[in-house]
Amino acid sequence: MSSPTNAPTLQFPSHNGPRVWFLTSGTAPIAIALARQLLEHGDHVVSGLLSIEINSLSQNQDDNDRIEGIQELLREFGDVVERQDEEMEGRFRVVGLDIRMMAECQAAIATAVDVFGRVDILFCCTSETLIGTVEELSTSPQSLTLVRDQFETNFFGPVNVIKAALPTLRSQKSGHIIVLTGTSKIYALLIKHLFYLPFSNNYEAGHLGTPGLGMYCAANWAIEGFCDSLAYEIAPFNIKLSIIQPNLEISVLTNKLTSAPPLPAYSPTNNPAPLSREIIGNLVERLHESSSDPDTPHSEGTNYPKLSDPGVISLYPPLPVSFRETLLSETTHALTAIGGHENPPARHIVGHEAVTSVKEKLKTVSEELEDFVEISTAVDIERDGDGVTRRNEEE
Repeated sequence: MSSPTNAPTLQFPSHNGPRVWFLTSGTAPIAIALARQLLEHGDHVVSGLLSIEINSLSQNQDDNDRIEGIQELLREFGDVVERQDEEMEGRFRVVGLDIRMMAECQAAIATAVDVFGRVDILFCCTSETLIGTVEELSTSPQSLTLVRDQFETNFFGPVNVIKAALPTLRSQKSGHIIVLTGTSKIYALLIKHLFYLPFSNNYEAGHLGTPGLGMYCAANWAIEGFCDSLAYEIAPFNIKLSIIQPNLEISVLTNKLTSAPPLPAYSPTNNPAPLSREIIGNLVERLHESSSDPDTPHSEGTNYPKLSDPGVISLYPPLPVSFRETLLSETTHALTAIGGHENPPARHIVGHEAVTSVKEKLKTVSEELEDFVEISTAVDIERDGDGVTRRNEEE
């Protein structure tokens, strides 16, 4: 697979020998792109697959580009075929893994240790996106189930696999946990550059909040709070933890999208605020129309689903291969440079647009803090020998 023309040169931190990476979602495009770079660098990779994906591999199905990416890696670096280069054989393994199931997480980590002797870097990259306003996601048992599924996949799943890996990492007295979340302005610049559509670029996502992605953002914030706390607990065991925040397009456009049944009150005709369903839906339709790859999922036929359709709609955005490679290149570069680093960042923002979004958010928080700083400090108290005195009373 060729690299994007403008892709940054990959960098790896110094290390004594091959590292063992564990990727929680082997069929995710970011995992496939990263695995290829790691294997070509000489590392070992274990990728988790759902049982349905394992079955597709065993039946040699090649009508799904996500499965096809795994098949290519197995042919080149796995142990399913003979290779002339014996030194490269057997450095890639797949294991059954549904991160929502704790027992499967424990079994997958145990398999990785049994095959390669250790796990050096755990990369949590499993993600799905639930689209819908808060009200739309609280109107029926079906919508509430969608919310639970969102948290099971994006929060409890990473928690499960991290907990499963901790005993191994502690016994090694080393390791690096990397969790992929997301932060950026929502698609606006991407849409404008690709399709010249007149969308505003003032909508942010990830830990910055985005209208219509409330539950997705809530799950992301939850896992980030979990990681921030966990990092202090595991530091004495020489275990590092990094949160990687690329443009939101990485986690949203390259993974499964599910749209809750829309309410008329939030339709474009009744609600002037551009919500994520409208923005993402228009982008997915444009991607579908512009896709020239006949093997792209859902690219054929006239009944392509729309996120604005009634009922629950689930789909994978039809990304052309060249576009997908360009989209992933910045994040792949960040992961190879940070993974296994002796002193990795606790939180790393990927890309100029994401950095700009975070700066804008921090500026807004700072300005609001200054606007109400007198009210905030007015309740400060100091304790003296005779009791409590308000600080502003002394002034």
